[in-house]
Amino acid sequence: MTFEEMWRSLLPVGRSRRTGGYLRSPYGTAERECFAWFADEAGARRMPVEYDGQGNAVAWWNPGAGPITDAVLTGSHLDSVVEGGAFDGPLGVVSAFAAIDRLVERDIHPTRPIGVVVFVEEEGSRFGLACLGSRLASGALDPADAAALRDHDGVFLSDAIAAAGVEPALGPSEVLERVSVFVELHVEQGRDLVDRGRAAGVGAGIWPHGRYRFDFTGEANHAGTTAMGDRHDPMLTYAMTALAANKQARRIGARATFGRVEVEPNATNAIPSRVAGWLDARAESADQLSALLEAIGTQAIDRAARDGTGLELTTESVSGAVGFDPVLVRKLAATLGDVPVIATGAGHDAGILSAAGHPTAMLFVRNPSGVSHSPAEHAEMADCLVGVEALATVLAELAG
Repeated sequence: MTFEEMWRSLLPVGRSRRTGGYLRSPYGTAERECFAWFADEAGARRMPVEYDGQGNAVAWWNPGAGPITDAVLTGSHLDSVVEGGAFDGPLGVVSAFAAIDRLVERDIHPTRPIGVVVFVEEEGSRFGLACLGSRLASGALDPADAAALRDHDGVFLSDAIAAAGVEPALGPSEVLERVSVFVELHVEQGRDLVDRGRAAGVGAGIWPHGRYRFDFTGEANHAGTTAMGDRHDPMLTYAMTALAANKQARRIGARATFGRVEVEPNATNAIPSRVAGWLDARAESADQLSALLEAIGTQAIDRAARDGTGLELTTESVSGAVGFDPVLVRKLAATLGDVPVIATGAGHDAGILSAAGHPTAMLFVRNPSGVSHSPAEHAEMADCLVGVEALATVLAELAG
């Protein structure tokens, strides 16, 4: 099938009729349908599919029919954030198949195998840890720590993997041991390419970022009978902390977002006893990220003291700054000609593999909306096809 046909066939899977957003939860029904689509596309190209113990999948194109080693890997992920967009992840997978089709059409026979990969739980939407599949596969995450993860319903990670039809075996993947380079194509999750008036670009690196849990505790009481001065309201502490995060991030050009909140008892006419808020923080450097978190934490502690509430701060995950392989970045930029080299504040599986020592780079396709993790996320078909051609050119160069 053509890129357009593949895109149309995948587009309805997991799409909300109400919002137009996507609900492709890791190991869930919609994401499993996406994996079935992946297997069908691989089968149509006679590309055998290999799974590891996390459920990551690789479809191999190996015209030489020799041992799969020193391979070039490309692809992305098929899961989504809750009510996410269509392009984040799937664009890289569809483009990978389409790029291989271009190489076949050009009668190019690579001397190195090419794999199309789908990493699981990239978004962290179910088990709370972004890039979970690539972290485990690359050895960046202790399998024991992963085994203890539960989703919101209390389901353990291994049980979710087994329910999805994969034999659980958490830990480093043999697949990556046969890979020498990884190139991930992704829709841009910002406006850099839009502002430059360019359809595609090469990734330079990824900002450091972390996820932090703030647990504010107070005293539950009646909303109608408790005087304002007698309250110990954790919602006020949370609200002021969210405002502080916004102010501190703006002050230094960083990013700070409280995107998830839990409240107890969550009643309209009751002062809360507990508010839990999850902060996503990103900055241009590790020092800047550390300073941002310290400033937010200091203001939160001061406010809690004034409100008579408690605060516990937990670091759930931190990903360091990633600079993609400079030799590979230069090679991609030279291969593609006059293309911009840009950094991103978004996390990707490419960042995890890069930190684990794999030569890695990224290609970005313009997003005219500049919006991501939302149904408004978009890429024009013409730009997507530019991305396919760019990826095909890069794969032809890297695979010899």
